[in-house]
Amino acid sequence: MSKQKVSTFGEYIRKLREESLQPLRKVAAQLDIDPSLLGKIERNERQPTKEQIKKLATIFNQNENFLFSEFLSDQIAYKILEEEGHLNVLKVAEKKVKYFKSLK
Repeated sequence: MSKQKVSTFGEYIRKLREESLQPLRKVAAQLDIDPSLLGKIERNERQPTKEQIKKLATIFNQNENFLFSEFLSDQIAYKILEEEGHLNVLKVAEKKVKYFKSLK
């Protein structure tokens, strides 16, 4: 069984950018944002918008749902850490998501 390297959303975006040999300024221009903002996103100092995530999926030929999952998983992990929660919170949240879906 091989271990998959876990990374943050920002680290993943930086890796994609570097692997595609695109400079920060070029990707930032495609996102219509300042390069310093993209740098902050890559360092997890700022959060991208949904529209920026959609554009990043296009730029790097990634599945949009996968990128949203990566982004949201960061948000959940940060929230659990911030509140000093435990991993069992994820199990409870999963049950609640299933319940909320059943209400629709």
